[in-house]
Amino acid sequence: MTNAASTPERPKTLVSRLLAATNGHDLDAVVDCFADHYHNETPAHPSRGFTGRAQVRRNWEQIFAFIPDLVATVVRVAIEGDTEWSEWEMRGTRRDGTAHLLRGVILFSVRDGRAESARFYMEPVDDDGIDVNEAVHRAVVRAPRSGS
Repeated sequence: MTNAASTPERPKTLVSRLLAATNGHDLDAVVDCFADHYHNETPAHPSRGFTGRAQVRRNWEQIFAFIPDLVATVVRVAIEGDTEWSEWEMRGTRRDGTAHLLRGVILFSVRDGRAESARFYMEPVDDDGIDVNEAVHRAVVRAPRSGS
């Protein structure tokens, strides 16, 4: 058994820095987590991908402005080489009073403590009440079953 006091502290991960910056609503600290040439790939929505730190800033300016009580949680993290795999939940209340709930996974490629790129799989939570059978049917047929 090792004494926690004598165990060397692991360097802060990108994910831990980004989580702290997000929950602190610190725009500059969020942006500092990303390389100047950062590339965001959104495989489920290819046209939403982008390159550059300036777009990171624009995105987070809007997020902090329109969800003033945003709180992020990192559910899980795994690190393999220069990749940090992270599962996130972000919740809060939009300025119009509606709930904001986003969940998903982000895979960050990290160099020198900053995200060089990410594969972004975050989505708004859809709690529409349909069961798995109807969801599969709609995904395949693209129309609700009659009587649904």
